[in-house]
Amino acid sequence: MSRLAPFRRLAPFAALLGLLLGAPTQAALPLPDDDRPLLRIHGSNTIGARLAPALVAGLLEREGFGSLRIEPGRLANEQRLSARDAQGRRVTVEIAAHGSGTGFTALAAGQAKIAAASRPIKAEEARRLAHLGDLRSREAEQVIAIDGLAVILHPDNPLNSLSVEQLARVFSGEIARWEQLGAPPGAIRLYARDARSGTWDTFNELVLAAHGRSLAAGARRFESSEALSAAVSADPRGIGFIGLPYIRHAKPLALQSGDARPMLPGTSLVASEDYPLARRLYLYLKPEEDNPWARALVRFAQSPRGQALVAREGFVAQTVQAMKVTPHAGMPERYRRLAEEAHRLTVSFRFNAGSAHLDSKALQDVLRVQQYLRAHHKSQGQAVLVGFGDASGSAERTRLLSKLRALAVQRELSRGGILLRDIDGLGEALPLAADSADGGRQRNRRVEVWVY
Repeated sequence: MSRLAPFRRLAPFAALLGLLLGAPTQAALPLPDDDRPLLRIHGSNTIGARLAPALVAGLLEREGFGSLRIEPGRLANEQRLSARDAQGRRVTVEIAAHGSGTGFTALAAGQAKIAAASRPIKAEEARRLAHLGDLRSREAEQVIAIDGLAVILHPDNPLNSLSVEQLARVFSGEIARWEQLGAPPGAIRLYARDARSGTWDTFNELVLAAHGRSLAAGARRFESSEALSAAVSADPRGIGFIGLPYIRHAKPLALQSGDARPMLPGTSLVASEDYPLARRLYLYLKPEEDNPWARALVRFAQSPRGQALVAREGFVAQTVQAMKVTPHAGMPERYRRLAEEAHRLTVSFRFNAGSAHLDSKALQDVLRVQQYLRAHHKSQGQAVLVGFGDASGSAERTRLLSKLRALAVQRELSRGGILLRDIDGLGEALPLAADSADGGRQRNRRVEVWVY
């Protein structure tokens, strides 16, 4: 029997009623026959605390539900959303936000239809869940927002910037006093997310593990992003890391990776994933998921309306915008002319080592860039692609690969009728991160989009 059997098949009646009332003819999503939740979402606290409830509420509102209520669940960091349709029928959605790893565990056990993760699925997790299908496929892996990990201090701390390498030394305990960093003397107190969170996984991968270090034993650990931010804001000797929406009253540090300039976690630099601690936020579901509400939520999250909610909740939407880049002497001459004459879009296409294949986010971004160029009358000879690579091979090979990646993006854009002015490959120029680790090399392998 189909798993949709418990759902009422009201779509034909709903479509007819919509025609009679002058409403949109979109078929209504089916409702369960019993009081089971429409959907269960488990995983990341970063997503589950605010973003997931906002997206669920937006979907329910779009489907004609009202009287929305959000109530605490059985445990901390759990919520239950309820709403009623025009006939007074009550529906619920349950969200448990105990960390990205718990989402994949719940997906494997059939306890959730969607896993929310603030990091990509790990190879071991993908193997463990292979019976559900390929969770790295375009249908299963959905990037719904971009976030940046901000390193935060007490507002009165005069320190303004650190390198990522210094940050690793601080959180490993190697640098234990503020005067070692040029700040007023005192012992450094460390605040970190708990071991189950995607925020911790991202920080550990991009900062600690990338520099061969581990978290100091004395760090205070938090399951709640809000609680960590409040604790650092109240501690003049504290330093912590957190997702962008939770900076609140704390002071963010500018971070430097490799030879790149220090960057504050601003919206444009996070959207383009240039910022050293930028990360993607994901929803995962089975490639052939048969729960219509799970599929509808993913589609809604990717829609302009869903992305507006992403921005409203303090994350970075994947909406394409143009930004001005300040030219400087370290730029190659032809790139500096671009910066003087054109604007860069807040989209960067990234690639794996030796690859020119676009990933699931890149394929979505192709559609977004096509739409932006058409809407702004720049689809015919007004856009330029610039490819970059990492320094892991010869300079000649790196330049060739950077050009091939730009050509791969050109091929996809041209399918939407986009005619480019030019494409270029600048090889290992203008690195965004040190080439000493896989994460840094992957950030350097990119294609930028510029418009006149």
